Amino acid sequence: MKTATLGPGQRAEALARMAERELDILVVGGGVVGAGTALDAVTRGLSTGIVEARDWASGTSSRSSKLIHGGLRYLEMLDFALVREALKERGLLLGRLAPHLVKPVPFLYPLQHRGWERLYAGTGVALYDVMSLSSGHSRGLPHHRHLTRRHALRVAPCLKKDALVGALQYYDAQMDDARYVATLVRTAASYGALAANRTRVTEFLREGERVVGVKVTDLEDNGTYEIRAQQVVNATGVWTDDTQGMIAERGQFHVTASKGIHLVVPKDRIHSSTGLILRTEKSVLFVIPWGRHWIVGTTDTAWDLDKAHPAASSADIDYLLEHVNSVLAVPLTRDDVEGVYAGLRPLLAGESDATSQLSREHTVAHPVPGLVVVAGGKYTTYRVMAKDAVDAAVHGLDRRVAGCCTEEIQLTGAEGYHALWNARARIAARTGLHHTRVEHLLNRYGSMIEEILELIDSDPSLAEPLPAADDYLRAEIVYAASHEQARHLEDVLTRRTRISIETFDRGTRSARECAELMAGVLGWDEQQIEREVEHYEKRVEAERESQVQPDDQTADAARLGAPDTVPL
Repeated sequence: MKTATLGPGQRAEALARMAERELDILVVGGGVVGAGTALDAVTRGLSTGIVEARDWASGTSSRSSKLIHGGLRYLEMLDFALVREALKERGLLLGRLAPHLVKPVPFLYPLQHRGWERLYAGTGVALYDVMSLSSGHSRGLPHHRHLTRRHALRVAPCLKKDALVGALQYYDAQMDDARYVATLVRTAASYGALAANRTRVTEFLREGERVVGVKVTDLEDNGTYEIRAQQVVNATGVWTDDTQGMIAERGQFHVTASKGIHLVVPKDRIHSSTGLILRTEKSVLFVIPWGRHWIVGTTDTAWDLDKAHPAASSADIDYLLEHVNSVLAVPLTRDDVEGVYAGLRPLLAGESDATSQLSREHTVAHPVPGLVVVAGGKYTTYRVMAKDAVDAAVHGLDRRVAGCCTEEIQLTGAEGYHALWNARARIAARTGLHHTRVEHLLNRYGSMIEEILELIDSDPSLAEPLPAADDYLRAEIVYAASHEQARHLEDVLTRRTRISIETFDRGTRSARECAELMAGVLGWDEQQIEREVEHYEKRVEAERESQVQPDDQTADAARLGAPDTVPL
């Protein structure tokens, strides 16, 4: 199978082809569930399209805790089915579907009480491991272990001595959520799906009661298209209620938003060889290894303001610092924070007003003929959500359709990854790249590393790192525009790379160089380069301003001070 290239030409062709003939399935929404649904549908032999109003993973799916996990706290809630399902998916992603993108990560749980807490927490973690084994997909993760206080402090010297009496260590998995979604979309396109981001649905097409397609606006050139499909799948996450409102139908369920924020700090600010998981009065707090950084999060608060750009307030940041500093020997300060990001979880509304009590399970509904809605769930179980959504859509087709096969479909870049990883020293010698650079590329692109190396062969200057964000090569910026459908500077700095949260300048020092690299692919003139850089700088300025505001309302107002789209 040839890997699809998602450049500007392919995007324009995909839009034109979607408008030419009726599709079997059209997916609205380019987060992990929408992308997974497109892959599920196209690999069943269905003609499939997917459109996204902004960029792939620009909402919830790029602003998570970056974890693929069963959810230990759901065990405490006795939600065994959800945990078992998530652990099976974790094993599949680690071992078969995306080993280049999903990696094991250790966590230390400090115990603060002698006797009963070790028994209570240890039983929960042991059950976690047993459920993982029973799923049949536990390969690749060590089992948990009990540590004395002395051993725990050797593993995590950052902890206060009086913050624990012992500890448990267990393993979960992590990934770059936005990169994962971009890879899902490319995989779907490689099997024949038509994919176009920056394509906003403005209207549902109806014939009587039945939904028969959508009208969209191409936000890149203001063109409009009618895309017809036998079944439309609404996978718009926290926008589900808004999208349903377009068809003037009351939804069968209500989706509410919970805001979670995360801080990013440099690796040297927390001296530990393992991640941490801490209990809070509301939920749990993670300290997650992230390359040369740590991610600290998350919060869990109701949000009913702007969905596109949820803002982190000063109170949110103080909350995380206060809780993590309760166990750190050397406390973190505001000056240690490189990046801050906020995301919204789509939760199915329940009887409780507390978002931490709302359901993380998903629901699929068929509110009117021709339309399927999928909502809720968690990142780890996106493939199950996608399967259920396509199963529902297939009922509306007038022919027999094959069953789901995505349990066997490796994501683009997975095939041959292990062999390439074993040969990384040879690749480094052949290319002249340092072996750590080769490892970095393999863990972001897998076997697609050869496409990056081809760019470097054609222009050796692309082998140089970005001066102000030297984790990334110049070639990766070009590749994002030429192969991964990045349309704007913000797409590259916040999602194709993580420069916006991994540098103290939030990516402003890299903005011009990245815009100039993208310009050659996207045909930008000097004026458009200036507009892209100015737009990004205003975005960063607005985010910084929001993060010193005292509450959600003032933070939201400050964040909305920056324009939403780049003028063309």
